[in-house]
Amino acid sequence: MELADWGENSTGDISVTSGQSCQFPITMRGTVTSSDILKKPAHGKLKKLNITTYEYKAKARYKGSDSFAIKATGQGPTASGTSVITVQATIK
Repeated sequence: MELADWGENSTGDISVTSGQSCQFPITMRGTVTSSDILKKPAHGKLKKLNITTYEYKAKARYKGSDSFAIKATGQGPTASGTSVITVQATIK
């Protein structure tokens, strides 16, 4: 996920096969100082691998949609603050 600037919220979309997982990094100009799961997914598991990388694993045999949110704080060249990244997942 790439954010426009710190302090701005963002949304993203991912597509995952049922029972499979995908990793996604938080990329942004500057430095991520902290991140946490703000809203857990209802039809899968979200795991923090490190401060900038998360892994989502879709529930086996589930097909449909899911969503989750991550809160990240950081400092960039033009702004600093906290951003919420909301991810909509399509499980196939």
